[in-house]
Amino acid sequence: MIAMLQGKLEYMTESEAVILCGGVGYEVTMTATNLSALPPIGSEVRVFTHLSVNENTGINLFGFATREELEMFRRLITVSGIGPKGAVGILSAMSVSDLQMAILTEDAATIAKAPGIGKKTAAKLVLELKDKVDFANVIETRLDAGAAAVAAGKSAAASEAIEALVTLGYSRSEAVKAVAAVPDGDSMDADDLLTNSLRYL
Repeated sequence: MIAMLQGKLEYMTESEAVILCGGVGYEVTMTATNLSALPPIGSEVRVFTHLSVNENTGINLFGFATREELEMFRRLITVSGIGPKGAVGILSAMSVSDLQMAILTEDAATIAKAPGIGKKTAAKLVLELKDKVDFANVIETRLDAGAAAVAAGKSAAASEAIEALVTLGYSRSEAVKAVAAVPDGDSMDADDLLTNSLRYL
């Protein structure tokens, strides 16, 4: 298994980077976000990798800037109907934390916006991963203590505000993040929380 590559960036295409390591050029498929963040050609780069062997597509190497992205990629490809290219598409469309939030809030509609991912596949992804993803870090870094209660559905006012935002056309993950962003939101009633959360959308 090739777990990581460190070497000179030789060139890039729209979906791949070629990294020269020990005289060998490795073609690495990467997300659009990671490709756009790479340093100039000729610079030294390091990527975490996953080696995929498939009888139809052959041997392919997928690279990621962080181990967190790699781990999420490996979770995604365990979902039936999502192959490596589909997983890269999802991670190109949204960050790991946004994807975790979408899974947490069962927001399949947002996930379905990723290229090649339909509504049924997105719903299956949520169903299969919602109990396998550790959301503690997401809640700790993105939500305050009051918003953590929102995410857990412990605040009736927050739940009402979230449902109202969804009714207005926002995705569930957008609604959760907006309600979570309101300062002192845990002390407000649903109407005030809704009014204030609209400022963050």
